[in-house]
Amino acid sequence: MSNIGIDYGRIGQVNRNKKTGIHYGVINQNECLDAWADCSEPYSGDPTCPRCGNICSDYDAEKHADFECATSGCEDYTCEDCECIWDSMDVFGDEPLSWVLDTDEYFAESDDCGDIFITKSPYYTYAQFCSPCAPGAGHLSNPMEPDSGAPKSYCFSHDFFDNGKAPYRVFSVETNEEIFPDES
Repeated sequence: MSNIGIDYGRIGQVNRNKKTGIHYGVINQNECLDAWADCSEPYSGDPTCPRCGNICSDYDAEKHADFECATSGCEDYTCEDCECIWDSMDVFGDEPLSWVLDTDEYFAESDDCGDIFITKSPYYTYAQFCSPCAPGAGHLSNPMEPDSGAPKSYCFSHDFFDNGKAPYRVFSVETNEEIFPDES
């Protein structure tokens, strides 16, 4: 038996899709940087009022006609509490909070350390449990064999990697069959 690590996720209670039982996969963006840079988009969070910090809503000319225009060129967002109208440049930070891939097939998000958390994918692999930093998730840089007892973990397909081959074995969520590099 090989070392599958420790499930710090309270025995499968966190960082796991409750419906499928597949754990979230974590991989550093440096392992698939070109593909991640091409397909992910910045996520800036909710539009936030610079005055009071509350969430802003979309501007509606009829509903917000009496609101004060707080900046020039405003008419993007409004703060219901302050009764102000804001430009989109005012309600989002200068830097994105994270980078996100959100498609029919995948949902993945990178944190400020460059780790990508894959929480939806048509593919999985077997990977060693992550450290307590991502409890219950599979560390895709530490792949394991299917019979090792390691958790199934969502992953990217082979085409996310520069050489066309993932650094782990890839399986289909739908069929449980292995997907080889020339098939993805």
